Amino acid sequence: MKLISQPKKTEWEALCKRPALQQEDLTKKVRQILDRVKELGDQALYEYSSLFDNAELTKLKVTKKEIAEAEQKLSEELKRAIQVAKTNIETFHKAQLMKEPAIETIKGVLCWRRSVPIEKVGLYIPGGSAPLFSTVLMLGIPAGIAGCKERILCTPCDKNSKVHPAILYAAQITGITSIYKIGGAQAIAAMAYGTATVPKVNKIFGPGNQYVTKAKELVQLDGLAIDMPAGPSEVLVIADPSGNPEFIAADLLAQAEHSADSQVVLLSDSVTMIEAVNAEIQTQLAALPRKQIAQKALENSFAVVFKNMDSCMKFSNYYAPEHLILAVKNAKQYAKQVTSAGSVFVGNYSCESAGDYASGTNHTLPTNGFAKSFSGVSTESFIKKITFQEITKKGIKDLGPDIELLAEAEQLFAHKNAVTVRLKSLKK
Repeated sequence: MKLISQPKKTEWEALCKRPALQQEDLTKKVRQILDRVKELGDQALYEYSSLFDNAELTKLKVTKKEIAEAEQKLSEELKRAIQVAKTNIETFHKAQLMKEPAIETIKGVLCWRRSVPIEKVGLYIPGGSAPLFSTVLMLGIPAGIAGCKERILCTPCDKNSKVHPAILYAAQITGITSIYKIGGAQAIAAMAYGTATVPKVNKIFGPGNQYVTKAKELVQLDGLAIDMPAGPSEVLVIADPSGNPEFIAADLLAQAEHSADSQVVLLSDSVTMIEAVNAEIQTQLAALPRKQIAQKALENSFAVVFKNMDSCMKFSNYYAPEHLILAVKNAKQYAKQVTSAGSVFVGNYSCESAGDYASGTNHTLPTNGFAKSFSGVSTESFIKKITFQEITKKGIKDLGPDIELLAEAEQLFAHKNAVTVRLKSLKK
């Protein structure tokens, strides 16, 4: 990782740019995929499975037999660990279901909101070089808690037309209703527009590479809701001399191994700490099966030394990382300064991997600086909030004259009249 020393604020914007494909070419390629799926439906999906996944599919939908066989292929130890993660994720996400009270804003005017689940949701699960069955839990569990009736899942298969058994097992225990062997931008298109096999959904969830992220952006322009912009993974670690270089290097590499376009960042007030972490990275990198991917990501990554921790915190909020690790003394105090981050890991033993798998929080988070304005996935992401109001005769009598004045001031006289006729009826 290259070292940058005390950059000026005017340089922060350039430093915070993530690795990205040339956007004009990316948009054009993805739009072509979307249009072809929209026009040809299943035919296009079969073609893209052959082209991108080297899979000659005869069916797009995963069968019950395949799901049953998948469970038999997993060890009891792995199934137990998945169940532990499931329990913790359920516990955390069930707590997010809160019933709101009805509020009487003035006498005779009662207002309230009701939570209604989104009926059809589409979940995208990356499954190329790393089968992210943990993401099935992170999306399937809150969708089930919210009460979504139809929860479909799309994920790429291997060249033998098989979906990783852990993905199928996680889908089964979280109550996914249908699973399809479709990956990439074409999967987003299938869920957005619908085909003869894949139903059209109301909202799409899930992370992915830059093609998937761009596809989600484009179908959103066509009127379909998405969870958030969630592209290549990233982590920012803030460390002072109390941090553990071995831990920090492991956390940085954990994100770097996701994909070549991931980015990891280290901030510190100590050059000695940064040098120690860099040395640890080289030691640990040599033993990683995915070291070539991690090495590519490290080429797009950097470390910054600042004068003090306050400057580190300010830069972190400007960068707005997907994952933020505070490997510092008094980490809880510094956590109070966080204003932009997808998920925060407080203290030396709070590794980001815990949030990825089993602590209970959701790992589907905004990337590329979108943590400045987006939250991560929660149970509420799968819910619509509908407002209601009930106004009595006394309520309209007391509030009506003010509504009339407001409507007249905006020169919307039909609005005013809707109140006036009611007030007149009360005088009869």
